Amino acid sequence: MKKKSKYKPKGIRLDAVNWVLSGLKQVSSVGDALLILKSKNHLALSEIVQGKGTRDQIDTLIAALNMCEAYAVHGKGSDWNIEIRQAQDALYDMAIRGIDRERFVFRGPEMQAVNLAMEVHDAQLEQSTVQELEKMTDFVVKQITLNRARPIVSKSKHQTIQEPKQPA
Repeated sequence: MKKKSKYKPKGIRLDAVNWVLSGLKQVSSVGDALLILKSKNHLALSEIVQGKGTRDQIDTLIAALNMCEAYAVHGKGSDWNIEIRQAQDALYDMAIRGIDRERFVFRGPEMQAVNLAMEVHDAQLEQSTVQELEKMTDFVVKQITLNRARPIVSKSKHQTIQEPKQPA
């Protein structure tokens, strides 16, 4: 049996000039992409605020806040780092509670922190270019693959993992 080659050819861009030019455009000027992205994020947030949130909507908010943090790390909105981190912590705490109770609901201060971070994220998107958006997406994916993201695990599983069982 012949050994499978590890060689994988790179993709080819058919229109490189158009690709570069589209990367320089503002996200807001590229069709309805910004409107769709914002509506998806805010729909997820409103469903969770109303108490009808699902795991998919939590994942949408996590992705939005991860992108918000990536923009801040790279200089867009870096003065909001503390508030973004508070929103991520609030979302993390709510998600852990939600997994245990099978219902995702924010507490008051958590909701305020996430609302503020979503406003910052909206402002970042409006001032972003397509190329910056792609770079931030790559940055977030890289952070996740390098295990720098906090996985959401229920508290009961988290406690059993961290506390070793006593021998009988």
